[in-house]
Amino acid sequence: MGDAVRVSGDRAVRRLTLCRPDAYNTITPALRDELGAALDEADADNGIRVVVLDAEGPAFCAGYDLAWGTDVQATVEGTERVWDSAADLRAIGSFASTWAKLHEISKPTVAAVSGWCLAGGMNIVMNADLIVCAESARFGYPPSRVWGVPEAPWTWVARLGLERAKRFMLTGDEISGPEAAELGMVLECVPDDELADKVDALAERIANVPMNQLQMIKWSLNEVARTMYDPQGSRMVGTLFDGVARHTQEGIDFVARAEEAGWRRAVHERDEPFGDYGERP
Repeated sequence: MGDAVRVSGDRAVRRLTLCRPDAYNTITPALRDELGAALDEADADNGIRVVVLDAEGPAFCAGYDLAWGTDVQATVEGTERVWDSAADLRAIGSFASTWAKLHEISKPTVAAVSGWCLAGGMNIVMNADLIVCAESARFGYPPSRVWGVPEAPWTWVARLGLERAKRFMLTGDEISGPEAAELGMVLECVPDDELADKVDALAERIANVPMNQLQMIKWSLNEVARTMYDPQGSRMVGTLFDGVARHTQEGIDFVARAEEAGWRRAVHERDEPFGDYGERP
């Protein structure tokens, strides 16, 4: 068992659980590496037909560990070298390519989301084949207000349509679980105490289909997504612009403010005018 991702389940359903609840399952290099290895292992195991991704605690994933992320950027910018966009693309691309495995592996992937799923958490979950959420779920990409761009923008367009994707990206506004279901961003929204049973039943139902059928169906549908949305190209552009957004003057000022007052205060000042997320009464 890893420190960030717990692997469980038997027979045909493999369960991957983000297991740092006290840290709101924020993203670190360890989470990236453990999740990537677990997805590769599930894909290679002929006995596994479905992968379920869930999480412990009040947040599915509250995004990148901002203390780690801002410290890394501040450290790099404290050197004499200017920002290296190619090196940044390689570094952040290693995270984006890991989340993309949820879409790219041959086994169907189902995400069960409750609580906060924000920023980098959205980068992860939007790659899943199917998303079922609880009524407590709160989705959003607040870094679109400053210091970030989604790493796989095609997933937003594919799930929400171009106009609604722009509406939420241009504001960073939060999306409740019921609203996400109404918009078609997730498959279904259910009461919190029904989420685990609902996802288990769906995974078991999918697992009744022969593995080669599941793989051929996923490959064929992913080919449609490839021709319509160009996931690989979208991921490269999104990751590159994410790096640019972190190195605009506003992005640099955000990091400086986080270094000065702490990242919680910097995030508070960013989100306060919108009255959502942690600013909601």
